[in-house]
Amino acid sequence: MKVLMINGSPHKNGNTAIALQEMERIFQENGIEVETLHIGNKPIRGCIACRSCAKTGKCVFDDMVNQAAPLFEEADGLVVASPVYYASANATLVAFLDRLFFSTHFDKRMKVGASVVTARRGGLSATFDELNKYFTITGMPVASSQYWNSIHGREIGEAAEDAEGLQTMRVLARNMAFLMKSIALGKEQYGLPKQEDHVFTHFIR
Repeated sequence: MKVLMINGSPHKNGNTAIALQEMERIFQENGIEVETLHIGNKPIRGCIACRSCAKTGKCVFDDMVNQAAPLFEEADGLVVASPVYYASANATLVAFLDRLFFSTHFDKRMKVGASVVTARRGGLSATFDELNKYFTITGMPVASSQYWNSIHGREIGEAAEDAEGLQTMRVLARNMAFLMKSIALGKEQYGLPKQEDHVFTHFIR
């Protein structure tokens, strides 16, 4: 099984990385392969709603979004991690996720998603909610932990001192591993849930 982890922090080895590394250790103990992409310091622009991806199957901007797409398709789970900026995720990460989810047309149902947020103090819950919405609009079950998936630290490395935050990451990884394995067994026995044709209701005619 495979998990793709997206580090949305501009600091490759910062507090967000500490949270992801704690999860990666648990994934490896459970026999799950992990690949981590660090995108927080890359020049990733936002979606321009050109809809070129509907024809070509990939984003018109050929950057890390198109590199991540096949990794996401192959993965059984996706972890998205971000520092908190003004009670929101890093804008680079948001641009990346907008384009990744919009431009990819493979079935994302039953891929397990988890969001992880880091902050000095506040804004964690708002950012956590923001990131989870990418999963819930595409039929991805959301993995939970013993607390909201957050860890604290201001200076680089301080998250390693947040014992509760680190434990939250370990529990999250174990729960996510269990979900992915359980879903794989369920798909073998029952298949995916029946999918209806999508009904779009537009309020301006």
